[in-house]
Amino acid sequence: VQLQASGGGLVQPGGSLRLSCASSGFTLDYYAIAWFRQAPGKERERVSCISRYDGRTYYADSVKGRFTISRNSAEKMVYLQMNSLKPEDTAVYYCAIRTLGLCSISSHDYDYWGQGTLVTVSS
Repeated sequence: VQLQASGGGLVQPGGSLRLSCASSGFTLDYYAIAWFRQAPGKERERVSCISRYDGRTYYADSVKGRFTISRNSAEKMVYLQMNSLKPEDTAVYYCAIRTLGLCSISSHDYDYWGQGTLVTVSS
């Protein structure tokens, strides 16, 4: 099982980025897939998740209406479209999967992680 996150970078406030998570070694549809982020000195927090069973999506209150998670099973990709970015969105972003298939807010419940990609929102 491998996950590879990419797409981070430097963006001005109000700008957009799309993060990508490439998967291999498993069938994407069988798992819950989440994006987490961790800012310096802060705990890792779940930004968004998409459930295995019904494709239901979950978002942190701080990103609702601005971020969108999506899954392309054929391409084995998961995306996080981030719009109207704010300086407080600055963090290292990680994709992760949970083999149980249900989304969880706790990072401890996720079984496999990709390496992080840094998003910096600054003018």
